[in-house]
Amino acid sequence: MKKKSFIRLFVDFPLEVGKVLPLSDAQSHYLIHVMKLKINDNVLVFDGQNGEFLAFVTQISKKEVILSVLEKTRAFCSCPDIWLLFAPLKKDQTDFVVQKATELGVARIMPVITQFSITEKAKTERFKAQAIEACEQCRRLDVPTICEPIQLLKLLDNWDKGRTLFFLDETRQAQSVSQVFSWAKEQNIHHAALLVGPEGGFSAEELDMLRALKFAKGVALGPRILRAETAAAAALACWQAMCGDWDENYLA
Repeated sequence: MKKKSFIRLFVDFPLEVGKVLPLSDAQSHYLIHVMKLKINDNVLVFDGQNGEFLAFVTQISKKEVILSVLEKTRAFCSCPDIWLLFAPLKKDQTDFVVQKATELGVARIMPVITQFSITEKAKTERFKAQAIEACEQCRRLDVPTICEPIQLLKLLDNWDKGRTLFFLDETRQAQSVSQVFSWAKEQNIHHAALLVGPEGGFSAEELDMLRALKFAKGVALGPRILRAETAAAAALACWQAMCGDWDENYLA
């Protein structure tokens, strides 16, 4: 039998059975005016730390919805410890990267400024909102950390050597993604990051610097030059399929 589908909402405070939840103006508007919910209708809620809960509508006013938490439906589990580091792109492309990275289970999203980056600005509050919306839709239980932009050189100077850095090499002077991620699986690498360059790729100097790092390893995605947002999604999908840890709570 197919499970009944409920609306899912992220709430930014700890959840427990019996708790009363006054929702934000935006969430209340969504439930009242978009989804047309009524008293006693059910909603799934999660807080990014205590799992997922079934709640029901107990009060509706013109501008506010109040929920009451009924029962726990799934225990909390976090996604694997893979980070996405990417050079900010144009608005729509950056939106795509944040949404798909969240759906594909990254733990941290970090804008990185490279020599060919088209902008050094990143609207991190917007990224957070997009990540939360993606979590609500894909049944994810945790929310990725969104970081402020950082220069590539500063990032590498302060890198934790215990985290393997995989960088996408569009020059194809690297092993294929299947070879590299198979190696990562064999080495039991659980703390990793994926670095995706900007439109136009990394500069020659940046590639030389990355190739010289002992904790970094180049990855080639194939014979064609991919758009940066396509490359990010493709590489993360490969990582999830080949190296991701599957938790039974995500299959519930």
